[in-house]
Amino acid sequence: MPEPRSSLSSVSAAATPRQRRFQFILLDKFTMLSFASALECLRIANRMAGEDIYAWSLHSEDGEPVTCSGGVTFAVDGPLGEVGRDDTVMLCGGIAVQETATRRMLAWLRREARKGASFGGLCTAAHVLARAGLLDGKRATIHWENHDSFIEDFEEVTLTKSVFVVDGNRMTTAGGTSSIDLMLKLIADHQGEDLANAVADQLIYSSIRTDQDTQRLSVPTRIGVRHPKLSQVIQMMEVNIEEPISPAILAKDVGMSTRQLERLFRRYLSRSPKRYYMELRLSKARNLLMQTDMSVINVALSCGFASPSHFSKCYRAQYQTTPYRERGTQGTRLAT
Repeated sequence: MPEPRSSLSSVSAAATPRQRRFQFILLDKFTMLSFASALECLRIANRMAGEDIYAWSLHSEDGEPVTCSGGVTFAVDGPLGEVGRDDTVMLCGGIAVQETATRRMLAWLRREARKGASFGGLCTAAHVLARAGLLDGKRATIHWENHDSFIEDFEEVTLTKSVFVVDGNRMTTAGGTSSIDLMLKLIADHQGEDLANAVADQLIYSSIRTDQDTQRLSVPTRIGVRHPKLSQVIQMMEVNIEEPISPAILAKDVGMSTRQLERLFRRYLSRSPKRYYMELRLSKARNLLMQTDMSVINVALSCGFASPSHFSKCYRAQYQTTPYRERGTQGTRLAT
């Protein structure tokens, strides 16, 4: 059953000259954390200001309730509609975002964007904005898990690893709590730093990030090891997936012998450098298979495999299935 509408789902006050309006477009399987983080910033800003300086409404493509990735269903205020020139539209994405880039959604985005309104994509919604052409020539970001597929699909967009990006009247976030960072910046630009800081205090948000902060944890934090040369080698591996670097060259670049590098990986990661590198490449391949419509051969080439048969053999050893079966049973085709 749809959840009953609460006082947090809409602001009923009529718009005033000072008031800024937001339209949240909830895409199927959207991430609740990203959406709620953005909405709560506006609610708290109104409370701290003592007046409704922000108004918002919730929409879905057809006006029907939308279920988030956590299984909770939200009622909305209506279907896609008119957007005022001074409105800000926030698309809220999540799992299987490619399926939400329907003809109707893309046509609506293109039509309303021509009016000059601001558009934002929370979590994975940058994919839909890019599919509509709204990010052409712009800087953007998206959740790190969708980074590889986005780069393959949208060469005309400059993708960053920032927690959020504002480029003109286009905004994108990396998901999770990065919505808070974006909204605090918008509040600061609109109403000043004092109000933005007051909202952060209410959220117990003590470390406000900027668009210069990256979304993923550092390599040492992710792998649980603080060894500078090991971290340096892993970073080199991560940025050289399509054309892998040999362990000998990796070792030389950090001032070690191949044998020393081998011992370093065995000691801290219980695998060889070659095995670790292979796992990185196969992980990217799996993301591309499940998130794009790239052919299996092109996926293999993008991940440093010159031979499709070798790629299939390695993939089966890692995931107990072939790339073709992975694509057939789990791959998500882009909507047209």
